[in-house]
Amino acid sequence: MAKEELRVPVPWGEIRGRVWGPDDGYPVLCLHGWADNCGSFNTLIPLLPKECRYVALDLVGHGLSSHLPPGVFYSHAAYALDLRRVVVALQLKKFSIIAHSMGGHIAGMFTALYPEMVDALVLLDTYGFLPKDSAQLPEVMRHVMDAMIQFESKNKEKTRIYTHEKAAERLMAANQSLSEQSVHILLERGLTAVQGGFIFSRDLRVNFKNMMAVSLEQSLVMLSKIRGSVLLILAGGGSDRMLAEPAKATFTSKLLQSFRDGNHSVVTVPGHHHLHLDKPEVVAPFVSDFLQTKVLSQSNFLVHKL
Repeated sequence: MAKEELRVPVPWGEIRGRVWGPDDGYPVLCLHGWADNCGSFNTLIPLLPKECRYVALDLVGHGLSSHLPPGVFYSHAAYALDLRRVVVALQLKKFSIIAHSMGGHIAGMFTALYPEMVDALVLLDTYGFLPKDSAQLPEVMRHVMDAMIQFESKNKEKTRIYTHEKAAERLMAANQSLSEQSVHILLERGLTAVQGGFIFSRDLRVNFKNMMAVSLEQSLVMLSKIRGSVLLILAGGGSDRMLAEPAKATFTSKLLQSFRDGNHSVVTVPGHHHLHLDKPEVVAPFVSDFLQTKVLSQSNFLVHKL
């Protein structure tokens, strides 16, 4: 499947990515998770329907995309706005989204805000929204503000330089379930060459919590706005493990019930959080069947082709 580099100008630089598939293919946007990049979809996309044109983005502050200007926060709402910028630049009217982890939180918000644009949404080990306890929202906001001030006071410190081998070791240590092959795939866009070695290309500010968090009530309202079909593919050793706290487990159960009440599809497969990258052959059949059934066999796809 042919692939090409994507560059979308934005006011502070550019959003980068990789495009796979025919020029006239049905558009499918692919959003990676926190601290990853569009290489996250390198192994999955070749196994998906060839009629589609897959646009895998490096989220702002990740991969080869520009960092935000100094003094600016990253948030799910800001990422959703970036996605809207890409949609406008590519002149897309109708499309589907495949999203992993944090990319799913962005995709869920965008699909709720622009439900008429998104035919189908595939969520890979993510619930589409990441609610916070309403009582904790002020504490979260204060924490992020203080972390930002502290970061800015230390920002003149020298950036750590790695050999490629040491960078791979660090990424593997932070994501112990990742295969060695997957680590090297992510490092293709996750490192920047400098004198003496490499630095990680992502903006360190992406490590801060999402200051513009939403409550469970807000999440459920947004979820109810989604019109297109949704497929959740959950990894048995992935998000369920990461969201094991009692409060978060309650949020998860209510989100899942809301998806099921909306006649959306939820499947759980054995594997870990990056299953779509490490073992795409497990995920691909579900995604391919979903796209074929919900989009490619429908009249809206035929209208797109015309």
